Amino acid sequence: MAEQAKASFHDPLREPAWLRLLLILAAVAAMGLLVLLPLAMVLGAAFGDGFQAWWRALATPDARSALKLTLLTAAIVIPVNAGFGVLAAWALTRFAFRGKRVLLALIDLPFAVSPVVAGLCLVLLFGSGGWFHEWLQAHDIKILFARPGIVLATLFVTFPFVVRELVPLMQQQGADEELAARSLGAGAWTMFRRVTLPNIKWGLLYGVLLCGARAMGEFGAVSVVSGHVRGMTNTLPLHIEILYNEFDATAAFAVASLLAGLSLVTLVLKFWLEARHGDALAQSHRRH
Repeated sequence: MAEQAKASFHDPLREPAWLRLLLILAAVAAMGLLVLLPLAMVLGAAFGDGFQAWWRALATPDARSALKLTLLTAAIVIPVNAGFGVLAAWALTRFAFRGKRVLLALIDLPFAVSPVVAGLCLVLLFGSGGWFHEWLQAHDIKILFARPGIVLATLFVTFPFVVRELVPLMQQQGADEELAARSLGAGAWTMFRRVTLPNIKWGLLYGVLLCGARAMGEFGAVSVVSGHVRGMTNTLPLHIEILYNEFDATAAFAVASLLAGLSLVTLVLKFWLEARHGDALAQSHRRH
């Protein structure tokens, strides 16, 4: 009787096998055409003239300078965004105050605004005739067409990543453990180090990986504020554009393969993180 009832039970969420297979094949085909095939073509073009040509393109002073600036920018942006993300997530999930929704909307603003618009905003602030131009000129401080402008532009487009990973996680966890620690006499720093940080560390690391990937690949905002000074203010994406515009396709694809390699390293770290700590990360990925 029970078997008949079980056999007659129809799960509305269980699709036919042929439909599941069709959807899986469609997803794989789309990923292959839109992601894997272009990546394979970039790698093929990068090594089309041999390893020596690929290495020569990466060994040029301009390419080395672009790589150093890209990594330096990421090294500055990642810890700043990690610190800001933790503080902002703490304020948004542990305190009740007016304007919380407005603050959360402002944090999401870089997701909605074009990076080029962000770069133009920095030009209006620090460029010739901008709000802070006279003060910066009087103190001999250069923001635009220099490394500080690149860092600021990258900060703008990347700072929501850590916050948006931590806010849902901390809201779901609640503050019970933290309140218990405080009631037992733990100070604020001890509570954060012993209770809060262990609970959010995998969500924080995931947000940092996303932030780093975006920082290394950012083009629009950086392009506006960099000035395209070769060997000084060109990041890897900007250097690729210059090489391509000069019809040096081999060098352009070689540098592009390097940037793709950095992205693949981030992707491998992401897969490792999800495989080893999938249960903890699953909580950080949930949304309201």
